[in-house]
Amino acid sequence: MAYHHLAFAARDINATHAFYEGIMGFELVKVEVTPLIGGGWGKHFFYRIDGDDSKFIAFWDLNDTAYQNAHEYNLNKAGKLPDGTNHFSFEVDTPEALNAARDRWNAAGLDVLEVDHNWCHSVYTRDPDGNMVEYCLTTGRFTPEDRAHALAMLTETEFKPTPAPAKIKPWPAKIAQAQ
Repeated sequence: MAYHHLAFAARDINATHAFYEGIMGFELVKVEVTPLIGGGWGKHFFYRIDGDDSKFIAFWDLNDTAYQNAHEYNLNKAGKLPDGTNHFSFEVDTPEALNAARDRWNAAGLDVLEVDHNWCHSVYTRDPDGNMVEYCLTTGRFTPEDRAHALAMLTETEFKPTPAPAKIKPWPAKIAQAQ
C-alpha cells in the first residue's frame, strides 16, 4: 500500500506554490475550499508528483483560525525537534536526476547539502517554511544482516553509530550563481 498524499499547512501559499511548482516541478492540479474543524476555513492545494495521479503533496492555506498569527509552519520548530528530523523526501531513479535536482535548486538560489549515506544518495534544501526537502536515490540493496541489525536497534540503548557517510558536500547557492 502506498500513500496518496501528505498534507501540511503553509505560511505563504504563493511562496509555497512558487517553490513546489516552479522549482520542484510538481503540478498544482486541485484545490478544495472547506470549513475547518475548530473554526475558520482553508484552501487545500494538491500538487501532483511526477505526473502520477495517485501521488500528491498538499498544502493548507489557513484562514480565520484560532491563533492565526501564532502558527509555526516549520515542522521541527513546531515539535521542538532537532533541525531536519521531520523532512520531505522524494525519489529519483538515476544519479543524473539527483544531480539535476541539485543543480536546479542551486540555480534557484537555494543552498543544497549532498550526502552519500552509503545505501542511498541524497540532496537536501529547504522550502519557504524552513522545512527540509530531500531528493533521494537508493543505491544499495538490503541484506538479511541489515534487517537483523534494524530489529536489534529497536531495543538498543547505547550509542552505536553506523559508518559515516561516504560524502558530505555543501553546495552554497552562490556557487551556482558564480558559474
